[in-house]
Amino acid sequence: MARTPRREVIDESTVGVFHCVNRCVRRAFLCGQDPVSGQDFDHRRAWIQRRMEFLAGEFGVEVLGFAVMSNHLHVILRTRPDVVAEWSDNDIALRWWNLFPLRREQDGSPAEPTEAELGMLLCDSKVLAERRQRLSSLSWFMRCLAEPIARRANKEDECTGRFWEGRYKCQPLLDEAALLACSVYVDLNPVRAGIAATPETSRHTSGYERIEARKATSDTARHSKRSTDDWLSPIELDEQSERSTAPPARRASHRGYLSLDLTAYLKLLDWTGRQIRRGKRGSIPSDLAPIMERLQISSDLWVDTVQNFRKLFHRAAGSPATLAAEAARQGKRWLAGMQTARECFAG
Repeated sequence: MARTPRREVIDESTVGVFHCVNRCVRRAFLCGQDPVSGQDFDHRRAWIQRRMEFLAGEFGVEVLGFAVMSNHLHVILRTRPDVVAEWSDNDIALRWWNLFPLRREQDGSPAEPTEAELGMLLCDSKVLAERRQRLSSLSWFMRCLAEPIARRANKEDECTGRFWEGRYKCQPLLDEAALLACSVYVDLNPVRAGIAATPETSRHTSGYERIEARKATSDTARHSKRSTDDWLSPIELDEQSERSTAPPARRASHRGYLSLDLTAYLKLLDWTGRQIRRGKRGSIPSDLAPIMERLQISSDLWVDTVQNFRKLFHRAAGSPATLAAEAARQGKRWLAGMQTARECFAG
């Protein structure tokens, strides 16, 4: 079946949240311990994470969650054309230079541009407008993430050819319930794969980074240092904090994405991970039940939905109402066969 054109899935003029997946060619373990050759490429997972951190500070695309696995990558992104629209022309030019510098330092980082070099980027208003649009583009973010990793890995292996099997797969997340389920699904990928026992040992995931940052800020000796997860979007939606805080340096905005705080999210993440590891559904603790009620999620089917997220949701994820609206927007009919997911998000 032909893949839906990306332009029908993504409306780049509006804020949107998407679950993106990119796999290594032939699903080989090119970012982990290769069982065939015995080579260890685990260090490349750190390459990918550092590249995402850099891009989060340059693009108007926010990283809500991620998991870098041995042979594939999950990342949850929110496009922010509304934020990019407020950036000055100088901001656009400088960010574009940082992404595609004409000069670099010895360590490979972008060199400081001269006034003349910035002037060249500012002189054509039509080109500048195009670059402004690209700085909130999901496709350009994923391109700037995937291509440098592929080139670097090929150089290390002294070979040519594909590193990724093809273009990334993209799945719109249409409401908060879908976003919560997808976030937990992504953060628990190492647990589900059997390469980590708990979220706090699941390295190269957003859950691990948030837990490590919380540990650091609880240590009074390190409290004044920059948070290690400040490039990730905060969990909790807090409009007052968004308005009262200066713009961040390492991400597009202070805007959160869930109506629960980090403590509640990590508690739900830990509980769900335990059920998946044991192969049991269990029961939702009483203090977690209100979270499910607020988001209109059936607690009985929560674990099944997280564990089988990619099987239950294909083109998009959301409640029956939001899925119907998205199908209508695209002029498609693809709600059949999603009964379990529809029951889970039916409230």
